Amino acid sequence: MLWLALVIGVAVWLQLGATGLLDETEPLFAEAARQMQVTGDWITPYFNEATRFDKPPLIYWLMAICYQVMGVNTWAVRVPSALAATLLTLLGFWTLRQFGLPRPEAAETTEISEISAIPRRRSAWIGSALMILNLQTMAWGRIGVSDMLLSSCMSGALLAFFWGYALPNRDQAGRWYWAFYGLSGLAVLAKGPVGALLPGLIILAFLLYTNHLSLLREMKLLGGSLLFLLITLPWYVLVILANGEDYIESFFGYHNLERFTRVVNSHWAPLWFYLAVVPLAFLPWSAYLPVAMARLRFWRMRDWRAQPRSTHLGIFALVWFGVIFGFFTVAATKLPSYMLPLLPAAAILVGLFWSDQYQHRQEPANRWVRISHWANIGLSLLLAIAVWLSPNWMGNEPEMPQLAEQVQQSGAAVGGGVIWLLVAAGELLLLLRRQSRWIWSVHLAGWLLFVLVTLLPVMTLIDAQRQLPLRELAQVIVQVQQPEEPVLMVGYRKPSLVFYTQRPITYISAPSDVPERLQKLKRRLSRPNQPHSLLLIGRLTKLREAGITPDQYQTIAEAGVYRLARIQVMPR
Repeated sequence: MLWLALVIGVAVWLQLGATGLLDETEPLFAEAARQMQVTGDWITPYFNEATRFDKPPLIYWLMAICYQVMGVNTWAVRVPSALAATLLTLLGFWTLRQFGLPRPEAAETTEISEISAIPRRRSAWIGSALMILNLQTMAWGRIGVSDMLLSSCMSGALLAFFWGYALPNRDQAGRWYWAFYGLSGLAVLAKGPVGALLPGLIILAFLLYTNHLSLLREMKLLGGSLLFLLITLPWYVLVILANGEDYIESFFGYHNLERFTRVVNSHWAPLWFYLAVVPLAFLPWSAYLPVAMARLRFWRMRDWRAQPRSTHLGIFALVWFGVIFGFFTVAATKLPSYMLPLLPAAAILVGLFWSDQYQHRQEPANRWVRISHWANIGLSLLLAIAVWLSPNWMGNEPEMPQLAEQVQQSGAAVGGGVIWLLVAAGELLLLLRRQSRWIWSVHLAGWLLFVLVTLLPVMTLIDAQRQLPLRELAQVIVQVQQPEEPVLMVGYRKPSLVFYTQRPITYISAPSDVPERLQKLKRRLSRPNQPHSLLLIGRLTKLREAGITPDQYQTIAEAGVYRLARIQVMPR
């Protein structure tokens, strides 16, 4: 428990609410949840006085509950994601503890429960740490959006299925199948049909591979389907009744079907995109993923089919990884976050690999394992160089002009570079002394130290430049805004302003559109009780591009690169 508390605490809970909401996506979820709490409408999500049909309601419901308990703040926004990552890691630990035998052939004639528990414990220790201590899981576990919730519900459903598949006691297995249907239903409430489609494809492919399609009769399909529909159907029926065709076309059409069949929001990428994304997402463990897959000898289908079900966790994780990778590779719209649900499978695969390395340490390492060790040392050196030089690549974003200088002054980049240099040296020493089974522990210790010394401090610096000025101006807006006075933001769309002001903001992305908006406002002023001024927020350059000169407005406040001004608008 102390081990799990350490890795989970550092990965997602430490300084969880220390930085503000990250524009642009996170405040959309946070404000929609706040609107549910304020209006009492728990069916239709709203943001900035408009419906938001992008995602189903589970993440909004959980955030709104956290608001009730903790107040409306950043911590409450992120707790559902951090909690989802935590519960997934605990289930992953317990699954590996029960079924994480490094070499399935050791159980050819006996049940896995009768074999020594030591290698399974080691699989659980390593695999659970890798499950949460990788770059993408840590990132999404610290952000209040639905991705981590979907990944945890979907992955939890798959692990629950495997418990049902592997347990010899059919009564116990039945309870896990019920959990599978329940978690699949929650996955659909987290992000839509993909939450059930992908687990279904993975299980079907796995049962075909192992020649256990007859298992479908054991899975309580009728009762499980009823439970699944009981969880998912009521909200979808209610939201369609409330919003009709608009919801169907937006959510099922645009945000689901069209994302798969055509490029949406310019999120195009080449077919090989995820071959680059997965190694980055699974940092710092990526060097061992290919050998962890190959060691299973998945091409020996007949051998796997001869093994007891309880030894199939590794090949199940491989099928899980492959189906998700293939599904999103053929999808037209591509985003790095789509790979998040396959990372638990990657952690299981690499955790089993390292447990095997320790268990059979007397055997000489084969060529591919040695290559992986050297590749891992090269990765550590590459990280050292990249982190050390990272300030040279910062400063391109106009909202953070001083970031590179501040990172350099903080010593975070130098400290991170030194950490990875020491990690590479330690791993090289272990390899030369034929103690390579301990490389994972050096890598893990280096990653934890890197998070504490570099990642978390740099996140604070980024927040201070990118998001803090918006929070400060939001407080000013609340203080100075006159009744019925509109607020316009020019050149940017920063939804965090809506959340922190708790009032509507009009966004004008193109500064050239500002004169037309002002003309419309003048026409409105011909009616009584309409404002004669407006608040304008944006960078000085954007105001100039809009044709607004300093003599036309009164500067109220400045923060970071942003300026808050009031413009008097005379009626026509």
